[in-house]
Amino acid sequence: MPQPTGEYSISMPPQRLARIPVLLFALIVQAVNAQTPAVTLTPADVEAGSPELIRVSVPGNAHLEGEWLGRKLDFFRGRDGSAWYALAGVDVEAPVGDSELKITLHTAKGDRNLSRTVRIDAAHYRTGTLTVEPKFVSPGAEEIKQIEADQQLKKQIFSASAAQPLWSSSFHAPVDAPPTDSFGTRRTFNGKLASIHKGMDFRAVAGTPVRAGNSGQVALARPLYYEGNCVVIDHGLGLYSISMHLSRIDVKEGQQVATGDPLGLSGATGRVTGAHLHWGIRWQGAYLDPAKLLQLNLSGLR
Repeated sequence: MPQPTGEYSISMPPQRLARIPVLLFALIVQAVNAQTPAVTLTPADVEAGSPELIRVSVPGNAHLEGEWLGRKLDFFRGRDGSAWYALAGVDVEAPVGDSELKITLHTAKGDRNLSRTVRIDAAHYRTGTLTVEPKFVSPGAEEIKQIEADQQLKKQIFSASAAQPLWSSSFHAPVDAPPTDSFGTRRTFNGKLASIHKGMDFRAVAGTPVRAGNSGQVALARPLYYEGNCVVIDHGLGLYSISMHLSRIDVKEGQQVATGDPLGLSGATGRVTGAHLHWGIRWQGAYLDPAKLLQLNLSGLR
């Protein structure tokens, strides 16, 4: 019988030896991915006009900077401390195709590039024709002066958003009335003026209470030429809601409002065909589909 030599050898089939580098590579990739912050968009299918909640899973102390479609992303820390968020969106007139979502993570250990490519798909909106008073299609000299003054005022208003989120939880419809699918509709007024409808219409009869869809500060509360009696709420970080064509305004500029607070009554002022509420959502100059914003679950974020 052979005597033990004190040395042992382990034999392994060549097929199993060949698998070892592959397994090691898979483990390394898995470890790297586990340390890479996840970037998610909700909704995952991005369309023109779509609001988007961007989430970056970065616990601990960090700072995030970002840009998308030429607009700055402002991130805020989630309530549970496990992630950072930015409430952003794609303008209704944005071109379809690939876009670059730029995100840079700054930590004590250095900077990391979290950028990714985001595909923007076309949203299929309707076309329609409307008849309004001739002065809203071919305004005179005095009307043009008012329109230009309104444009300067709105430019000023939309350039001075609060530096932190003023909204809380999910957004709510501003009226108790049935909505239409009018957002994004290509419209022709009196057969001459073509435009894109950048808001959501509600079939609210004159005198229907209009309420704040979320908390914020009243940035504008006055009559405008096309918008009629108009209330704009600043929800912070470039996000605004706009209520148009009111018959009465019940808030003042600079006033703080909470979700559900009364803003005024619906009506038929400005360029309209009848009484209704036009509710618009604007972020960093981009007009977003209010119906899709109402579907976003923002509860628990802040």
